[in-house]
Amino acid sequence: MKISFNWLKDYIDFDLSPEELAEILTDTGLEIEKVEQFDSLPGGLRGVVVGEVLETAQHPNADKLKTTKVDVGAGEPLDIVCGAPNVATGQKVLVATVGTTLEPKPGESFQIKKAKIRGEVSMGMICAEDELGIGESHDGIMVLPADTEVGLPAATYLGMESDHVLEIGLTPNRTDGFGHFGAARDLAARLNLNKPTKAKLPEIKEMPAPSSDEMGLSITIEDKEGCGRYAGRVIKGLKVGPSPKWLQDRLRAVGQSPINNVVDITNYVQLETGQPLHAFDLAKIDGKEIRVNTLPTGTKFKTLDDEERTLDESDLMISNASGGMCIAGVFGGSESGVKESTSGIFLESAWFNPVRVRKTAKRHGLNTDASFRFERGVDPNGTIYALERATALILEIAGGELHGDVFDEVGEVPNPAEVSFSTKRFEVLSGAKLTDKELESIFESLDIEVISKEGDSYSLRIPTYRVDVTREVDVIEEVLRIYGYNSVEMPTHMRMSVSIEDKPSRHEILAGLSKMLVGRGFNEMMSNGLTQSSKILDVTGDEGQAQLVPMLNPLSQELDVLRPNLVVSSLERVAYNLNRQSERLRLFEIGKRYLKLESGYEENTMLTLTMVGGRQSENWNNSNESVSASDVKGHLESALEFMGVRFVLDRSEGDAFIGAGVSVKVRNKVVGQIGSIAQKALKAYGIKKEVWMAEINLDACLETVKHAATTIKALPKFPSVRRDLSLLVDTAVSFADIERIGLKRGGKLVQEVGLFDVYEGKNLPAGKKSYAVSFVLQDPEKTLNDKVIDKTMSAIQRELESSLGASLR
Repeated sequence: MKISFNWLKDYIDFDLSPEELAEILTDTGLEIEKVEQFDSLPGGLRGVVVGEVLETAQHPNADKLKTTKVDVGAGEPLDIVCGAPNVATGQKVLVATVGTTLEPKPGESFQIKKAKIRGEVSMGMICAEDELGIGESHDGIMVLPADTEVGLPAATYLGMESDHVLEIGLTPNRTDGFGHFGAARDLAARLNLNKPTKAKLPEIKEMPAPSSDEMGLSITIEDKEGCGRYAGRVIKGLKVGPSPKWLQDRLRAVGQSPINNVVDITNYVQLETGQPLHAFDLAKIDGKEIRVNTLPTGTKFKTLDDEERTLDESDLMISNASGGMCIAGVFGGSESGVKESTSGIFLESAWFNPVRVRKTAKRHGLNTDASFRFERGVDPNGTIYALERATALILEIAGGELHGDVFDEVGEVPNPAEVSFSTKRFEVLSGAKLTDKELESIFESLDIEVISKEGDSYSLRIPTYRVDVTREVDVIEEVLRIYGYNSVEMPTHMRMSVSIEDKPSRHEILAGLSKMLVGRGFNEMMSNGLTQSSKILDVTGDEGQAQLVPMLNPLSQELDVLRPNLVVSSLERVAYNLNRQSERLRLFEIGKRYLKLESGYEENTMLTLTMVGGRQSENWNNSNESVSASDVKGHLESALEFMGVRFVLDRSEGDAFIGAGVSVKVRNKVVGQIGSIAQKALKAYGIKKEVWMAEINLDACLETVKHAATTIKALPKFPSVRRDLSLLVDTAVSFADIERIGLKRGGKLVQEVGLFDVYEGKNLPAGKKSYAVSFVLQDPEKTLNDKVIDKTMSAIQRELESSLGASLR
């Protein structure tokens, strides 16, 4: 949000530079992100001054040019070549000196330089209106009154507005900072620490008596839950036209484009007080009825931007007898707005339910100045001041007459919060020690009412414009931000408690795991816990809906649910990178997944490994092989071994996202899976390359680590022996099945089972494939002999034949 330095001085008298002001506001919690100079004309006509033409003569080399000498009040008169037909000796003119940059039209700038024009030196330019950007005339140079002071800056002569604009990074809780007066109020509270200072809103002049006792309108609030307060006035006989220059300059300074005097005044008051207003063309209110209601789902409504929108039955509307006029608190309609032909208006000031406004704005993809304020919560007690302030300005600038009194209906609006405050608690939490007088002065400057005081405890009433201050700790923060965090003295002693953490440390394991995976060539990704439900349901179908955790107030349709797994986040990042020609990906993420189960909600820390593209970086001496399941499996096994997790791999049917592959079991419980992403999932996320992925539940894995005993073994002294088997098995048999049997039947002698060749196809029976499997045997206590080796291998072979139907080739 932008605030004007000059505008701020309407509410508080201060003697600070823009930089000093920015520092104070940042200290009080209104962080200033940027300070910029604003000029009502680009460049502020800096370098343009009043000059007096001392001499004129015909240019010796050009019939339509004249040479002049011009006094600009600094040093010797300037030689300037001028082509204007009306230049004459004795005139007071506006002169752009050398080095001045002029921008007569937006984006069309040029710099005045010392030049030779047809052989004569020219040290500036005598300007016409259009060359300065202050008019359209180019009939000749501007001739000023004879008594105009020589050397006077053009900006001063023309009364141009020069200002500084401060951009506030307003946090969602600081609804009190929506307008200039909110910033002035915080500034006054800080300055009040040193000398009495108070920010004041402009006084509203006494309104003229209404020319009629009746408004001529019937107003009904049908949806009282959506509209807690609704106020308005009828003004007739006004003249819609351009706003005065001061009002246009104020709006332009903070990035608003002037429209007409009535609309500009509503915007001005909103930027002043933080209260949005809306003006309806009285002639467009059919039936002379205003209804605050909802319309049936599917109703079409055209907004100010000429977009036709489909309403939902929960969208709060301002309607007339024949239909909607405005989406309440969000956006006006195309028909009921103020136009040049408007002669009467109904001026609205209201308090709408923040949740309702926010849902409507998000549903229609709208983010307006009004919705920005209403959805965060405006002051329900500020509606009447804003209404009367705008009314007074409209009567002053646009004319007109009042009809009837103010309409004001108050329903369910937030009441002022009452909070207990202990000075002892304040000292413990803040480290600052303030006297009762200092505390009460800060309370007063923040409009916090002291209801009562007993000992060190205060009972306080919070103003309704501070919707976020509801607890004692909130009040402590309020006092501290005004007192100044930098004013809190550092204590002479620091006290801290020693925390005892269970071993092994979860944090250390996960940090080490991240480093290990980075060392293996992976890049860590960190993604949003929110994702898009429609893409998930494209993959899972309607049955996936039951496990999704929806957001009550989604930021957008693309972020409307918590992710049910980390696979969806990985696929989003894969698609993003592939679209930017990054074709070889090694990604991992450690993050949360969220599920809704019959037993309740479940939240788990998960690990995903994602691999796409070539096994190695492209090089002339590398084969162009793509990654496969074995690559992902190898990295995942290393990760589990690093954490000290004992696991078993088994076949997996997969799920909607990860197809059939390998499951990871810890203590006979499936904690993860490895496989390629299903084609349906790839299509939903717009991915055209094969994606291999592993996902495991780290919470389940780390739970087993707590109970695992670390065993230290000496390096084996005796040699290992390798035996190979060429097995013919059914195509449904996986290597994991063979590995499990080999390790089980081999007992402590079999140290490793490996797969070094797979063959399917020619010369093999239908439904069969060939596995070439290696077995590494080793006894830590003695050298193995052939008898023991043959006995062990025979036992393994028999088990493979009986359990898997395997045979030797």
